[in-house]
Amino acid sequence: MEVLFSTKRLLGNLRPVKSGKVRDVYDLGDYLLIIATDRISTYDVIHPTPIPDKGKILTQLTLFWLSFLETAFPHHLITADVREYPKILRPYRKILKGRSMLVKKAKVIPVECVVRGYLYGSGWKEYQETQTVGGIPLKPRLKQADKLKKPLFTPATKALSGHDENITMSQVIEMVGLQTALKIQERSLWLYREAAKYAEKCDIIIADTKFEFGFEENGQIILIDEILTPDSSRFWPKESWEPGKNQPSFDKQPVRDYVDSIGWDHKPPAPELPKEVVERTQQRYLEVLRRFSLPTSLKRLVGFFLDFKLLLY
Repeated sequence: MEVLFSTKRLLGNLRPVKSGKVRDVYDLGDYLLIIATDRISTYDVIHPTPIPDKGKILTQLTLFWLSFLETAFPHHLITADVREYPKILRPYRKILKGRSMLVKKAKVIPVECVVRGYLYGSGWKEYQETQTVGGIPLKPRLKQADKLKKPLFTPATKALSGHDENITMSQVIEMVGLQTALKIQERSLWLYREAAKYAEKCDIIIADTKFEFGFEENGQIILIDEILTPDSSRFWPKESWEPGKNQPSFDKQPVRDYVDSIGWDHKPPAPELPKEVVERTQQRYLEVLRRFSLPTSLKRLVGFFLDFKLLLY
């Protein structure tokens, strides 16, 4: 369990240059190594209890989507095959297998490219107050979880506290320039539409998601970081979608429900998680992976997802 929770003590003299709530990033000179751990957080505080195999599930989903979308859009992935990693990582292949990616370096564009297809979360809260989402006017009398007439680009940026802060397209233009702002807007909307069409065939609704982009040395904009996972997206089971109320989702909601039920004040340290909460959360992540493996036309591409014993162990 300790191995899956934190990689910081496991890669010899190598130390991460960045350690987030889930991912550790190592600088290998020409490349970066990204490792998805099994850490889980709520209210921006990491719990001492990991969700077994969560990092593998997130990584496999990201690899699937990068493969699915790469013919139309370039990304930062070099390889996820540990046999192709640099020699310095050979002693750690067992740890890295299934939960890591070797990627290109890129200059990060400092915008969280959020796309919303449904009225929910902070978008629903804003709409109730102003009848807008991301400053974009919407028609009156919409319900919570309604499908929007067309997906909306509602960017955000990271504040010093670590929370995302919603910003307008005008602010994005001020930050990165008109040409770059229009490119990441157009590409985010395209990626969302293509992914949402595929997801519906798998009985999953992508209510909203976020993408991140960066510049290669040659100036090309590429897709970076994780994409279309339960940690970066709001996934709903299609069969239970019903506007006008809260929706069940394939994410860490069991953890949120538990910490709220015990009256945790959202300040460190986060509480330990009971076994049943861990198991319910893990099953939600696995269910997303299972559903995205269903269409016959793509079984050869994602067939390795179906063998959970091979994937997880």
